Amino acid sequence: MDWIEATIFTSTEGIGPVTDLLDALGIEGYALEDAADFAEFLQDTEIYWDYVDEKLKQELSTQETKIKIYLSDDASGQQTLDKLKESLAACKAADAENAFGRLTVQTQLTRQEDWEWGWKQYFKPFPVGDRFLIKPSWETVDDPMGRTILEIDPASSFGTGSHDTTQLCMHMLEQTVQGGEKVLDMGTGSGILSIAAAMLGAKADTAVDIDAHCLDCARENAARNQVTIGRTLHGDALRTPALAQEIGGGYDMIVANIVADVILGMAPMFWDKLRDGGTLICSGILDERADEVQAGLEKVGFTISARQASGGWTAITARKQG
Repeated sequence: MDWIEATIFTSTEGIGPVTDLLDALGIEGYALEDAADFAEFLQDTEIYWDYVDEKLKQELSTQETKIKIYLSDDASGQQTLDKLKESLAACKAADAENAFGRLTVQTQLTRQEDWEWGWKQYFKPFPVGDRFLIKPSWETVDDPMGRTILEIDPASSFGTGSHDTTQLCMHMLEQTVQGGEKVLDMGTGSGILSIAAAMLGAKADTAVDIDAHCLDCARENAARNQVTIGRTLHGDALRTPALAQEIGGGYDMIVANIVADVILGMAPMFWDKLRDGGTLICSGILDERADEVQAGLEKVGFTISARQASGGWTAITARKQG
């Protein structure tokens, strides 16, 4: 599918009203470039600007605030775009003081192959941990150096294996999986951690993500590596009791490469869903919050068995002692 890239020109004051319009139209994802951020950047870094092109400084200082969205290039996407333009026109008519900027939309077509190639050209095979070699499907490897090839096509899902948090989790899986463990993957993204666990001999029983597209991606990647993810469940387990119940329990291992706040919020759930003696591997934790997350896990009852850091991120292995 091709996409309509729509850029809305507004002001810092207009961010709230415009994003409210987007919410009303069911458009949840957008990229924001706020003029106030450019101004703050120029002010805070002024001491370093002696040798920077004056034209560039002028361009940065006169940037408009932009909100960028992507709509499907079909009848549905065009209908949403038309409604957006109507809503912006009404908002502009009511903005007597011109506080919200131009409120105009500029569009261009982004073809799927261009969208994909933008990151594909930079995704090359690379080793992870002690045993894996990560590669995309469009690359070939003549010598895997005795490593197990894990083929991953992330599309728009998180998890190429290049991020420190993912690599930390994979290394901890290598150190922990003995074989046959029932694994729950919370926030699966591309499915890379479920796949790695399965390739190490565990049973990738359940993968959960709030993005349904990620689950499609995870299933495709699992099939590509000739392993199986038992169940893929869509939703937010913290806010949806029915989903939390559907996930079930009795897991030997949980992997959660999310963020610190979510790990802390889910800590009691992780405890309940692990069997006695089970293991939690979690990452997505900034180094400066690692002590806080460790304390939160210990408060629930976990015993910390390992903690590793890389590139400003920390991963923790914790056990539910029986």
